[in-house]
Amino acid sequence: MSFFFSSPGRAVKRVMKSLRPAQIIVLAFLAIVLLGGALLTLPAASQSGQPTSFLTGLFTATSATCVTGLVLVDSGTYWSGFGQTVILLLIQLGGLGFMTVASIFYLALNKKIGLRERMVMAQAFSLNSMSGIVGMVKNVIRGTLAVEGVGALILMLRFLPQYGLPRALWFGVFHSVSAFCNAGFDILGDLKSGGSLCGYVGDPVINLTIMALIVTGGLGFFAWGDIRKNRHFSKFSVYTKMAVTITAILIFGGALLIAVLEWNNPRTIGTLPAGQKILASFFQSVTTRTAGFASISQDGLTDSSKVISDILMFIGGSSGSTAGGAKTVTIGVLLLAALGTARGRSRITAFKRTISREQIENASSLVLLLFVLAVGGGLYLSTANGCSFMNAIFETISALATVGLSTGITPTLGAASKLILICYMFFGRVGIMTISVGFMMSSRVEERIRYADTKLMIG
Repeated sequence: MSFFFSSPGRAVKRVMKSLRPAQIIVLAFLAIVLLGGALLTLPAASQSGQPTSFLTGLFTATSATCVTGLVLVDSGTYWSGFGQTVILLLIQLGGLGFMTVASIFYLALNKKIGLRERMVMAQAFSLNSMSGIVGMVKNVIRGTLAVEGVGALILMLRFLPQYGLPRALWFGVFHSVSAFCNAGFDILGDLKSGGSLCGYVGDPVINLTIMALIVTGGLGFFAWGDIRKNRHFSKFSVYTKMAVTITAILIFGGALLIAVLEWNNPRTIGTLPAGQKILASFFQSVTTRTAGFASISQDGLTDSSKVISDILMFIGGSSGSTAGGAKTVTIGVLLLAALGTARGRSRITAFKRTISREQIENASSLVLLLFVLAVGGGLYLSTANGCSFMNAIFETISALATVGLSTGITPTLGAASKLILICYMFFGRVGIMTISVGFMMSSRVEERIRYADTKLMIG
C-alpha cells in the first residue's frame, strides 16, 4: 500500500530536482494563486454566503499573491472574515516569497536548508550569491514581523475609538501587512468617501504610518540589511546608495509635481487645507511606488498628474523588495548610461564604480519589454472596452508594476481584459526576466558565427 503513496512522492522529488530555481518560483506562485482562487470561490469566503465566480476569485487571488491591489469587488464589503483572512495570507506569502515562509518551517523543525533551497532563496531575493542567504532570510523574517507589528499597533490605536477593539485590531493587522507588502488592499469598506483611504486623506497618523510601511517594504531587504550593518551612507554598497538616493528623489520630486498640478483641482486636493494638500501629495507620490492605497480619487487626477503617476508606478520600488515595477536602480542605470553616452563616455560609473555593459543591456531589455507590454495592453483595453487610453494605460501599468491603483474601470472590463490584467500582475510580481530565464533560456546559445560589424545612424 505504501508503494502507491511513495511513488508519487518520489516522482515529485524527481521533477523538483529537474527544475531550475526560477522555474520553481514561477510554479510555486502559480500554485498559490490557483489555491487562493479556489478558496475565494467558496460560499464561506463571501459575506452573502454565495459562491463567487472563479474569474473574480482568480483575479483577487492573483492580485493578493502578486501584492497588487486591483480588485473587482470591494474587499471590505464583499468578502467575509474567512475571505479576508485568505487574502491576508496570500498577501504575506506574496510579499515575503513562498521560500522565505517555507524557511520558517525549516528553522522551526531544525532541518538543514540544502544547497537547492539556498539557490531558490537567492533567486527569490534577486541576489547573485548564496553567501549568507540563510542569515539574511532570518533577518528578513524578524524585521518583517517587527515592522508589521509596530505598524499594526499604531493603526489599531488610531482605529480603536472609531471601531472598538476587535475590529480595530483586525484593521490594524490587515492594513499594516498590506502596506508593508505594498499590496494596497483595504477592508474599511468606506465607499461613501471614495473607497480605500480617501476618508482619512487629512489624517496624519494613518497617512504617515502607511507611507512609512510602504517605503520600508519597497526599499528592499538587501538595502535595509546594508543600512543596518554599515549605518553610514559612505559605507553603503553602490546598490544601496543608488536605491536610497533614487527613492528619495522620486518621493520628494513626485510630491512636488503632484502638488503643483493638483493644488486647485477640486476633484482631488483642491478643497483641502494647505497642510492636507501637502500630505495628500506626498501620499500619492509614495503610494504610486507600487503600494496601491488611495487617499484621493485617481480618476479625478488631471491628465498631467496621471502621466506623473504612470511614471512613478512604472519605476516602482527596489529589487529584492515587496514592490514591483522596473525598479529604481534599473532606471538609474539607464539614466546614467544615457547621460554618459551624451557626454561621450565609454564607461558608465556610479559612486566611483563602473557599471558593466551587460547590466546596462539587461536594464534596457527589461524596461523596453515592460514598456511594450504596458502600451500594448493599454491599446487593447481602450479598444475592447471603449475607455480612454489614458485610463487604460494607467490600469495596465498598475497591473504590470503590481501597484493596484485604479481609475475605477477594472470592474467594468470584459473577461478577456481581466485575464490580461491577471497575466500582467503575475508577470510583474514573478518577474519578466525570471520567467524568460527559467523557461525560455534554459541554456545560452553558443554563438559560433560572428558577422562583421556595421554602423547605423542612431537618433
